[in-house]
Amino acid sequence: MKFTAEQIAGILDGVVEGNPQAEVSKLSKIEEGVKGALTFLANPKYTPYIYTTKATIAIVDKDFVPEQSVNCTLIRVEDAYKSFSKLLEYYNQVKLNKFGIEQPSSISQSAKIGKDIYVGAFTVIGDNVTIGDNVKIFANSYIGDNVVIGDNTVLYSGAKIYSDCNIGKHCVINSGAIIGADGFGFAPNENGEYSKVPQIGNVIIEDFVDIGAATTIDCATLGSTIIRQGVKLDNQIQIAHNVEIGKNTVIAAQTGIAGSTKIGENCQIGGQVGIVGHITIGNNVKIQAQSGIGRNVKDNEVLQGSPALSYADYNKSYVYFKNLPRLVKTINELEKKGNGNN
Repeated sequence: MKFTAEQIAGILDGVVEGNPQAEVSKLSKIEEGVKGALTFLANPKYTPYIYTTKATIAIVDKDFVPEQSVNCTLIRVEDAYKSFSKLLEYYNQVKLNKFGIEQPSSISQSAKIGKDIYVGAFTVIGDNVTIGDNVKIFANSYIGDNVVIGDNTVLYSGAKIYSDCNIGKHCVINSGAIIGADGFGFAPNENGEYSKVPQIGNVIIEDFVDIGAATTIDCATLGSTIIRQGVKLDNQIQIAHNVEIGKNTVIAAQTGIAGSTKIGENCQIGGQVGIVGHITIGNNVKIQAQSGIGRNVKDNEVLQGSPALSYADYNKSYVYFKNLPRLVKTINELEKKGNGNN
């Protein structure tokens, strides 16, 4: 897919300086630019590369003044970084601009399918499913019975949505994500064996939620596991049954959240965080990577460590942690001197 400088400037409301018919078919960092690539200059520390890059077109701020000759065609815009981001979004839309139903695929006759959808090959769509307009479902995906998927949602290849789950509008569910699998519910008997507790709830995902590759969200035992509007989940996250995550919370990779925990709005949770079940985490909480959370957390707390302390207390304590070998040596020497004086 090729674009000319003139076409790109039209999308970005920019001005071409150089060859308006210069063509690009790929994107690159400015320091790694090659012929046929489009790049951008936003951070001043990368300015030297604008004179050496092999990229064909570069997006720059309108007030950029070159100090020597530039070999590539420039597109001047109000804000190079924002314009490049806008172009990435446009490029992604073009790349995803697929329509129709590929074969082989299996779609139940009772399913209700919206307008302008795309269904990739080897996809299965179950009974009584409702799919909105402009939904993209890539190959090898599975949509269970009674699932609802809102307008403009994208499911990448291999995504699995179990029966009775509700997915909102403008969501992105990446490859290998599993929504609605059974929660981890087992009850021991008198012989020490474990019997499965049926998990008959569902998962509700509200609008504008992004779910990373291989992330798993379990269905509720009863009721719903709920992911509120605007939540962003990284890859390989485990969310257990009956968890609720508040609006606009972001969670990094490999975090695990045990059953029935409630997380508030606008929280930021780092990678590899472990959170026990049946607790409540307030709004605007920040949890540093690899922390272990085993208690209720109030609004606006910042935590680190395992078990987690307040961020300030953790940093103060760490000063002592790293000095422990020296302190122990000092104590041992003092004890030896004390024993020698007796």
